[in-house]
Amino acid sequence: MKISASVLSCDFSDISKEIDKISNLNVDFLHLDVMDGHFVPNISFGAHISKCIKKISKIPIETHLMVSNPIKFIEQFGFSSTIIFHFESDDNIEDAIELIKSLSIKAGISIKPKTSVEKILHCLENIDLVLIMTVEPGFGGQKFMENQVQKIKFLKNFKEKNNLNFDIEVDGGINDITARTCENSGADITVAGTYIFSSENIEKSINLLRGKNG
Repeated sequence: MKISASVLSCDFSDISKEIDKISNLNVDFLHLDVMDGHFVPNISFGAHISKCIKKISKIPIETHLMVSNPIKFIEQFGFSSTIIFHFESDDNIEDAIELIKSLSIKAGISIKPKTSVEKILHCLENIDLVLIMTVEPGFGGQKFMENQVQKIKFLKNFKEKNNLNFDIEVDGGINDITARTCENSGADITVAGTYIFSSENIEKSINLLRGKNG
C-alpha cells in the first residue's frame, strides 16, 4: 500500500518542519489539495504556495485540483508527478487528460461520493489513476464513508477484466483501520492528512497505514 500525505492538515505556520517530519519515512507522495472556493466550499492554496512546497520537499507531488475549470490551472502545476481533476468539473474530460499528458505528467480523475463510478469507465484507458473520495471534498478530518468501498471493488474488478493499468487511490477519513478496508478492497494508494500530521508518533502511524505493526 502506497501512502500519500495530505499537507492540508499541516501546520502551515511551519510547513518546512512539518514536511521534514515525513521526509525520511518513505512516504510515496505529497498530496496537495487545491481548492477554488467554487467547486468546493473552501479555499486552500494555489500554484505559488505549491511551488514553495515543491522546493522544500523531495517527495513526489500529486496535485488534486478541486476546481471548477481544471484546464485553467493544469499548466501552473506542471511540476507535479500526477495531476488529478474531478469528473464533476465544468471542463471537457478528454481535453483535460490530453493537456496533462502533453506535460509528461500522470493524469488522474476523481469522483465525489454521490457520483457513480460507471460514469468514468469510458475514459479509463487513458487514465493513470482514479481517486475515490470517501468524504465530501473540501475539508479535512471527516468520517470515512463505508458505502464508497463498493466503488473500489468495482474498479479493481473492471481493471483486471479489461487489462487496464491505472492505480486506485482513496481519499477521506483514512486511518489504520479504514486503510486496511481500502487495501483489501483493491486500493493501491491511500491519502491521509489528519491521521499523519496530528499523530504523536508519525512514523508509527505511517507504518500502520502500510499494514505494518508500528
